[in-house]
Amino acid sequence: MIQSLRLALASALVIFSTSLLADIPEFAPQEDQVRPLLNGMTVPDLTVKDAEGSPFSLKALFMQKPSVVLFYRGGWCPYCNRQLAGLKDIEAELIELGYQVLAISPQSAAQLQEQKFDANQAVTLLTDENLEAISGFGVGFVLDNETVAKYKGYDITLTENAQGQAVLPAPSLFFVDKQGVVQLSYVNPDYKVRPSAGLVLAMAKALTGQQAAQN
Repeated sequence: MIQSLRLALASALVIFSTSLLADIPEFAPQEDQVRPLLNGMTVPDLTVKDAEGSPFSLKALFMQKPSVVLFYRGGWCPYCNRQLAGLKDIEAELIELGYQVLAISPQSAAQLQEQKFDANQAVTLLTDENLEAISGFGVGFVLDNETVAKYKGYDITLTENAQGQAVLPAPSLFFVDKQGVVQLSYVNPDYKVRPSAGLVLAMAKALTGQQAAQN
């Protein structure tokens, strides 16, 4: 009887511990080990905030329109700014195809407000300072101490997880339909390599054509 109780207690502790671990966001130990959502996977219900600090459900945003979801490192990153600026050249065509563009970074709402950005651009900037979306999409990784020190030397403020580790997203782009399902993605751990605006538009057109053919 006592042995049975011990086994039952041990099993309960294992289940409880596993449940707790499942609630803790996990991040890759380095950028080339991220495990992003794959095509056909459904995005979890995640919360992000706008530049005013107002929370939004990504699921609710997806229900409005098919979405191009861009994860970028921050307004301090010249490669990210170049990519965002490039989207301006194709945003009218993306909108015509029915898409909305959501750009998510781990910056705070205050940092988003400081980010220099073309007010006429249709991209919606969102903050994921709690790292919920970065974790949910599987694109987050922990920075090594040497890199953290280098960025601090540039006066760059990084977002930390609950363990006090600096986290960044691997630059990535996802096409998500109105049901929250990933249709196509591009993830490259090399932050210097980004898909061109022309490639993004070609991907959008190909997906739109596929959907039209299915209907």
